[in-house]
Amino acid sequence: MDKKNTKKRIKEKTKAKKSGKKKSSTPVLEGTLISNRKGFGFVEVEELEEDIFISHGNMGGAFHKDTVLVELLDKRHGHRIEGRITKVLAHEISFVAGTYQKSKDFGFVVPDLQKIADDIYVAGADDMNATDGDKVICSIKNYGGEGRRPEGVITEILGRVGDPHADITAIIRQYELPESFNAEVKEEALAVPDHVGRKDIRGRRDFRKLKMVTIDGEDSKDLDDAVSLEMKGKDYILGVHIADVSHYVKEGGILDKEALKRGTSVYLADRVIPMLPVELSNGICSLNEGVDRLAMSCIMRISKSGIIREYEICESVINVDRRMTYTAVAGIIDKNDAALKKKYKDFVSMFESMKELAAALKKMRSKRGSIDFDLPESKIELDEDGSVKDIHPYERNSATALIEQFMLSANECVARHMLEQELPFLYRVHETPDPDRMSDLMELLRSFGYHMKGDPESITPKEIQKLLSGIAGRDEEDLIRTLALRSMKQARYDTECLGHFGLAVKEYTHFTSPIRRYPDLQIHRILKEELKDKLGDKRIKHYEKILDKVAKQSSDRERRAVDAERDTDKLMMASYMADKIGEVYEGVISGVTGWGLYVQLPNTVEGLVHISKMEGDDFDYSEREYALIGRYSGKRYRLGEKVKVKVDAVDLLLRTIDFKLVWENEKRRNKARRK
Repeated sequence: MDKKNTKKRIKEKTKAKKSGKKKSSTPVLEGTLISNRKGFGFVEVEELEEDIFISHGNMGGAFHKDTVLVELLDKRHGHRIEGRITKVLAHEISFVAGTYQKSKDFGFVVPDLQKIADDIYVAGADDMNATDGDKVICSIKNYGGEGRRPEGVITEILGRVGDPHADITAIIRQYELPESFNAEVKEEALAVPDHVGRKDIRGRRDFRKLKMVTIDGEDSKDLDDAVSLEMKGKDYILGVHIADVSHYVKEGGILDKEALKRGTSVYLADRVIPMLPVELSNGICSLNEGVDRLAMSCIMRISKSGIIREYEICESVINVDRRMTYTAVAGIIDKNDAALKKKYKDFVSMFESMKELAAALKKMRSKRGSIDFDLPESKIELDEDGSVKDIHPYERNSATALIEQFMLSANECVARHMLEQELPFLYRVHETPDPDRMSDLMELLRSFGYHMKGDPESITPKEIQKLLSGIAGRDEEDLIRTLALRSMKQARYDTECLGHFGLAVKEYTHFTSPIRRYPDLQIHRILKEELKDKLGDKRIKHYEKILDKVAKQSSDRERRAVDAERDTDKLMMASYMADKIGEVYEGVISGVTGWGLYVQLPNTVEGLVHISKMEGDDFDYSEREYALIGRYSGKRYRLGEKVKVKVDAVDLLLRTIDFKLVWENEKRRNKARRK
């Protein structure tokens, strides 16, 4: 059933209900259940843009990630369609990672995955002699159902809860991330040459004499992009040179199949799980300083105002002059650091021109409506034993922004080029926001005194960008950026060029990271065949056959990586705050719900002030104002407000941090209590 017909049936059902007529058939759809620790869930249906809400009483005994049949009901939960699960078709999850809690003759495994509603019962004979507080893997032998807990068997003991290695290994297992490469993959990787040969260079543009650098973080080892810049009259000639991984990872080979299965590299707090073996990612594919490397280059002629006048995409051979870091380049172009300018004297002029060009590109994108969310990211520093040493916002500077602008330009050029050819391709798409979510955002903004013009049905990125520009530098800036981002749809891969709302551009793709993202690798292959005029009917049909699957699987793997990275960060934050019970911090209210306030500290750590621990008054949740309001005092706690909090409790099992509000005015507190 296609999306259009499904929507039509739902509308007909709603219309019939309003008119009092009965429909002969109730839509029953197949989808995937995403459950919640609180007992309710949502069913994702491919034909629908929105998920179907499932209340606790309508779960039908289904388990998280089950494939289910869902019957639509004659009511809605807020803006969402509501349904009832009528049948479980298949189970996706066969095991859980979690913490064992032992009783006398049995025990329970508390799943690490917060979306699983029930603990798993383990009989004494099935506990593998695990002790209370062990981190374990538990195979599910019975999924339970109405009023019955799931049952399982412990198959592996990873270590003790609180041991960073065991805790992160549990996350890796839960998300079924690969922990190593098998012998066949390693063998094929070792067979790849470790240097560029004469035959490899044939037919390629030779850019080895072109002055170019890589600019990355200090710890980066897989360097997949280099940049060059020259002037031609008043125009900039920008070169973005990307590692030609496709030369070494052949379609259908063992390395290719493994890369497709992984989809992306995953960056956890204490380790990287690479898409490709280190022999390639850090070796022949990495654009290391002073060695010949094969590349795919996008050479762009750009005006002083940031308009790309023309471009060329080609296979090339390059030799990077310097391996630069964001810190060093920022020191030169922002801080005018004399020592750095002396050390890199041959490149200073190029870096200064790069800064000018990046500013022009950013201004051009801003003018067309590109949204710059630029939210603070967490930088987690670890000791040698894997415990958390410090957490602070990841430092962004002009050098990181510079590389970002150059990569965006190359991605846009490649997407535009392939769209013009009308050939099968993979695009990075970000569709127009859901009108209901946008309406909620606009209502919330009004409570802050901000207004966005336009209809929620047809909001433009320009309007959102105007809003974000208007709040720059204000206390609530990060908060409103976060809320705006949450109102957006998720970016994903697709074979249709559906546009990128956030970037305010019609054509966009991912071309610049083939070492760590499979879509980029696939895109390089298609590009090379197109450039060599080898995309005949047979190859076109081949790509038409495989690309939908590549797009969907790559999007799924990306979401899996993001979820694993987020869970790891939560774990590290809880671990970091565990010995800070009683300490007081100033933070910002980052979320308001019926059960309390979420407060984010300056170091990016977030915790909950539960409503039951808010002293001095009884507080009610106002959805319209997005606030908790004191019933007697009228005190309001709203998004973006600064508050002082004390660390009250930390739960390493649930990876949660509890705060309590610190009342600065004791008289006001006592007066509120007496009322």
